[in-house]
Amino acid sequence: MFVALIGAPAAAFDTAAASVSVPSGQPVTLNEILLDTEPGQLWLRLRFVAPQIARSGGAITHDQAAADMDHLCKNLALPYMSEQAIAPERVVISFSDRALPFGVQDAAATQFFEVYRPSGDTCIWEGF
Repeated sequence: MFVALIGAPAAAFDTAAASVSVPSGQPVTLNEILLDTEPGQLWLRLRFVAPQIARSGGAITHDQAAADMDHLCKNLALPYMSEQAIAPERVVISFSDRALPFGVQDAAATQFFEVYRPSGDTCIWEGF
C-alpha cells in the first residue's frame, strides 16, 4: 500500500514542488513523498527531480548525487519523520532527471536511488 503525502503539514515541506538546496548546488525539486508498506514494513520514500543527473547533457555524477541524497536524508527526511511522528524502517531518497510516476520505468530516464536506515539523528546508508 502506498500513501502519497504531498501537502501533508510539515514545516520542512511547505509545497509539493519545493526546491531544495543540496551540497552539489544542482537544482533539485521535491516531486513526491510516499509511505510504502509493500516491503512488509514502513518505508519513507522521498522522490526528487534532478535534471542535472541526465546521461545526456547532465553535469552531476553519481558520487555527487549520492552526497546530495545523504544530505537530504539527514536534513529533510529525519526532520519530516519527527514532525509527522512516523518511524519507518528505511528511507529511500531517489533522483530522476524527469518526473515519472512511482514504479514506472523509462529507458531514457536517468534515476538514482539510495536506501538508508534511520538511527537517531543520522541516516545509515544501506548499500546493496
